[in-house]
Amino acid sequence: MPVTGIGGFFFRSKDPKGLRAWYAEHLGVVGEGWSGWQQQAGTTYIEPFKHDTDYFAADKHYILNLRVTELDDLVATLGQAGIEAITKDEWNTPETGRFARIHDPEGNPIELWEPPAE
Repeated sequence: MPVTGIGGFFFRSKDPKGLRAWYAEHLGVVGEGWSGWQQQAGTTYIEPFKHDTDYFAADKHYILNLRVTELDDLVATLGQAGIEAITKDEWNTPETGRFARIHDPEGNPIELWEPPAE
């Protein structure tokens, strides 16, 4: 298969420069200019959901899912920065891992996913 991974995630923003800085400061996922963010290899899912899903807000067409380590520490750090993280026990399973949800300053949903230990 010629596709080897995700090359980018592009979306509209009211304040691209400010939002880029927020992602860099709080999640460390945006490089400067076009240098990009060097991520670790791992599983990535491309999964269409039904149009009427309640998995994320009806007024949003996507949810960005980021693989993380040390989810509890990240949630605590985000909380100290005033970023609310939502967690629910029913989201977590030994087979799929653990999850938390946050929103960027423009209300875009972000799911933080700590895959199960191998």
